[in-house]
Amino acid sequence: MSSQVPLKERALSPDRIARIGREMQAACPGFDAASFTAQVNADLPALELKARIARTAEGLHQHLPVTGPAALDALLRSLPATPEAAGAETDFGLYTYAPHSAYVAAHHLHPDRLDQAFSALATLTPYFSAEDAVRSFLNAYPQQTLAAAAGWAAASDHRVRRLASEATRPHLPWSAGTTLPVDTALPLLDTLYADTSRFVTTSVANHLRDISRTKPDLVLATLTRWRTEGRATDTELTFITREALKTRLKDGWAPAYTILGYDPQADVSVSPLRLPRTHYRLGGDLTFEADLTAPADTRVHVMYVLTRTAPGAGGREKTAYLTRTTAKAGTPLRLAKTHTLKSTGTAALAPGSYHLALQVNGRRHPPVPLRITSDPTS
Repeated sequence: MSSQVPLKERALSPDRIARIGREMQAACPGFDAASFTAQVNADLPALELKARIARTAEGLHQHLPVTGPAALDALLRSLPATPEAAGAETDFGLYTYAPHSAYVAAHHLHPDRLDQAFSALATLTPYFSAEDAVRSFLNAYPQQTLAAAAGWAAASDHRVRRLASEATRPHLPWSAGTTLPVDTALPLLDTLYADTSRFVTTSVANHLRDISRTKPDLVLATLTRWRTEGRATDTELTFITREALKTRLKDGWAPAYTILGYDPQADVSVSPLRLPRTHYRLGGDLTFEADLTAPADTRVHVMYVLTRTAPGAGGREKTAYLTRTTAKAGTPLRLAKTHTLKSTGTAALAPGSYHLALQVNGRRHPPVPLRITSDPTS
């Protein structure tokens, strides 16, 4: 199955490198597709994904028989007529075209050609999102890049509008950081938060979540202001708010719950957690349940928290969403979950002693101890 093949192999495979070569040669007959393909593919096996993108971009530069504006023109002419014609199945695009924007960032970061470079990135981003490439321009020419992003925010293509928010995020994953204040691009978000595309508003929410790392009160004030402006639907604003404050919700920050309509001081009782056993193995399932009761109908936002308590672990926590619902007055609400004990991209899991607790509207309830082992017989 393709999902078992490493992303780097699926994203930029030898076949895709050959495809890039053919498309470039069709647009620019002086481009030596055979040499480009042979040289890049020879280096691929030793490279991870970002290095593959950079190596392919360098191969484009080495084999293009023209430079400057003529080279950018050839690059854009090599693109299929539409992203759909290229085979893009999502708004994010197709990794085949990641090297193209990387090439722009590496070889067209020139003060006299910024307008052409920005236009090229806007053209490329529907084929594969160009946010990583924009970071080079944002760091070298921040004001010019922010001005270009303001133009992208008004584009007719939602994928270009999303680029305005995503490329300027304070903490864009897998990309270079910036030295700009974290709220630099907030005026762009003021334009984009009422967008009709979820692809765009998801980026707005992620951008706000980056800001919330250091300026949660600013994020709260921004979300409150947007709510009073009446430009976005309640449904979309709730989505943005929940995603923007996701980290703060995990942290139990009371204002995050309040803005979403959950009372951090709600009168609720939670029974002790019930586990079928106290020893588990990595890769196995942890099943637990508890009952929540309230004297009045109460909106509840429930998470569960797995905290490592082994010496030297530093109390590392994995917090996950369980449910959002209304507890009916006097009627026990059963809370249950089966959680697979495995590491994720954001939280490593290792053998050791742990505590498991429920968190309701930001308030942590008494934990129960358990132990995780690598022993397959546990």
